[in-house]
Amino acid sequence: MKNPENPLETLSEIRSLMERSSRFISLSGLTGVFAGVFALVGAFVVYWKSDYNLNIAGTYERPRQYASPQISEMPLFLVAVALVVLIASLTAGVLLTTRQARRKNLPVWDASAKRVFWNLLIPLAAGGIFCLIMLKHGLVGLLAPATLLFYGLALLNVSKYTYSDLRQLALCELVLGLLATWFMGYGLLFWAIGFGILHIIYGILLYNKYER
Repeated sequence: MKNPENPLETLSEIRSLMERSSRFISLSGLTGVFAGVFALVGAFVVYWKSDYNLNIAGTYERPRQYASPQISEMPLFLVAVALVVLIASLTAGVLLTTRQARRKNLPVWDASAKRVFWNLLIPLAAGGIFCLIMLKHGLVGLLAPATLLFYGLALLNVSKYTYSDLRQLALCELVLGLLATWFMGYGLLFWAIGFGILHIIYGILLYNKYER
């Protein structure tokens, strides 16, 4: 038994137990790195599909008689790429988080994990439906800003149930979403920065802080 006369050690243990019970601390920083890499690959594929043009909205909104077959297929292509990136990122996240939980001898699917899941899912689902509606009306230029804004709000919503460092990433995503709304022709660039580069940077910082 540890020395009961060491109050600092006792308080540290109590704090650790409270954190384990109230916060989801099995999230792996490598999840962010993999998600960022997948997002950058997806952004490059869209960039290639649009004939190396960053202004996806301007390209898609050409008159129909001047649009190439590749351009007319762009909305479905954007949805397909986004789904592939999402599925790949979720798969990597589940595998890496499961490994991290086992390393820390923590349950993978406990109450804190459920809170993270639902508080992340609801804003993301609302954002996904909103983006599909905009896509139906041809508002391609607002897709990148909307995804960044809804994702930032989802991260901000879930940050109180996991690492508090997530708030900084959430605020960065929100700022990028607003900038992408202002500079609408560069949505793909802001999307690549927000979902690609920021995820990689955040993942590395999280890994070095909590997993090394």
